[in-house]
Amino acid sequence: MHDDLIARANAWLAEDPDPETRDELAKLIEAGDVAELSARFSGTLQFGTAGLRGELGAGPMRMNRSVVIRAAAGLAAYLKKNGTPHGDDTAGLVVIGYDARHKSADFARDTAAVMTGAGLRAAVLPRPLPTPVLAFAIRHLGAVAGVEVTASHNPPRDNGYKVYLGDGSQIVPPADAEIAAEIDAIVSLNDVPRPDTGWETLDDAVLDAYLARTDEVLAAGSPRTARTVYTAMHGVGRDVLLAAFARAGFPEPVLVAEQADPDPDFPTVAFPNPEEPGAMDLAFAQARVSDPDLVIANDPDADRCAVAVRAGADWRMLRGDEVGALLAAHLVRRGAQGTFAESIVSSSLLGRIAEKAGLPYEETLTGFKWIARVDGLRYGYEEALGYCVDPEGVRDKDGITAALLITELASVLKAESRSDSAVGGRTLLDLLDDLAVEHGLHATDQLSVRVQDLSVISDAMRRLREQPPTELAGLSVVRAEDLTQGTDTLPPTDGLRYTLDGARVIVRPSGTEPKLKCYLEVVVPVAAHAELPAARARATELLEAIKRDLSAAAGI
Repeated sequence: MHDDLIARANAWLAEDPDPETRDELAKLIEAGDVAELSARFSGTLQFGTAGLRGELGAGPMRMNRSVVIRAAAGLAAYLKKNGTPHGDDTAGLVVIGYDARHKSADFARDTAAVMTGAGLRAAVLPRPLPTPVLAFAIRHLGAVAGVEVTASHNPPRDNGYKVYLGDGSQIVPPADAEIAAEIDAIVSLNDVPRPDTGWETLDDAVLDAYLARTDEVLAAGSPRTARTVYTAMHGVGRDVLLAAFARAGFPEPVLVAEQADPDPDFPTVAFPNPEEPGAMDLAFAQARVSDPDLVIANDPDADRCAVAVRAGADWRMLRGDEVGALLAAHLVRRGAQGTFAESIVSSSLLGRIAEKAGLPYEETLTGFKWIARVDGLRYGYEEALGYCVDPEGVRDKDGITAALLITELASVLKAESRSDSAVGGRTLLDLLDDLAVEHGLHATDQLSVRVQDLSVISDAMRRLREQPPTELAGLSVVRAEDLTQGTDTLPPTDGLRYTLDGARVIVRPSGTEPKLKCYLEVVVPVAAHAELPAARARATELLEAIKRDLSAAAGI
């Protein structure tokens, strides 16, 4: 066992093109660190519908140049086998974007070299840019595929590799398994041609085209008065968002200076995710000084958008489901036509809004790889701060255009007078109150458990399957579904869904992080605005009770 492990490590070392990871691995071999070598050589980082994501380091279970070169070669082989979608003999174009994380630029260059060596054309975005710019560029340039090197909002030690096909959407089965099979077929990196030149580095024309497309997001002549505080969360969103806001004519956002510049170490946050506790503290501190109408945050690759509003004397984050409903209501009011879609873990309020407006509505599995594929999509969102407000431009979540649209809505409301006050205009919270009275109070929450040992997650799922709860928070479970079987409208996925009398619970392992995630929703009828405080108190009580009972049932 020991000799075999050392032999595999030495074989990997002999091919590793990166001096940093070569040195790292050589030291582990020299030290005879069996535990660490076993962790790195216990398998290979698996390529799936989320592409690749993992901790940086040497070995096949880490993100590194060797792993990326193999992934790129597998993708190239898949693309060549499947031909170009344009029906001609020209070599297909693969466009490559990257964020500002450690090694992202290296991984992007390696991908370009592999594509070129395989006889495809490769074009790399001019510098670290938001993921939605890459998703836009695929369709804009007529590419056969796109790659974004990013780990989104993961910790600083991680990186990732997200793959899109020529329709501008992320890969779904069976493409993921077919690409994975091509990756597995690569015997040696020495078999992968990687020329030093031959690919194109794009200029700013593609970014200019993306910014021009943002004109489609806003209504002609709409108010543009809302003032914002903005944080890029140490990512790549700042310059593109500022350019989009200037183009739209909004007041220039006040930046959270400590988080404005790209920094792969994310020094001011424990996790660079606006949803994590403490991540928005600096933005709220700036808001207390600047007194804006709303606070906007992007995650590091700017495909997500967080929104915070003044609530009483201080500021609070809106839940992704609240922003999802607000944007939907705004689009309905503007006369939007087409299908409204969301993932099954998001609030059922969107379905109520669409139904009342006479618009088609669809639920999908988790992830924009599914939402973006809905026929006739006009608007899609997911509770994890992801919003697709211009699917013809970007078939993925886009934190820049979502920020534009929510700021337009805040401006529209600001121009309206409040019925109960002679002071100031209406706010996003006022519209949320109206939606609760119109459709019932839809309150959502999440029970999320981050683990070191992945067996904790599989044990919890097994326990719930073997002994499903019959009631939670005193509410009867009227239907329990194991989603591994699929449904009439959903393909199979590893998840459980419980429909209760007035509530809904979904339990699933995260696809990108070592987390078990439980999504909770309760719906409390509300007849008038005066009943909202009591309804919110009841909803909070129910959500807390569901959390307690679900934790006990899952053994977490």
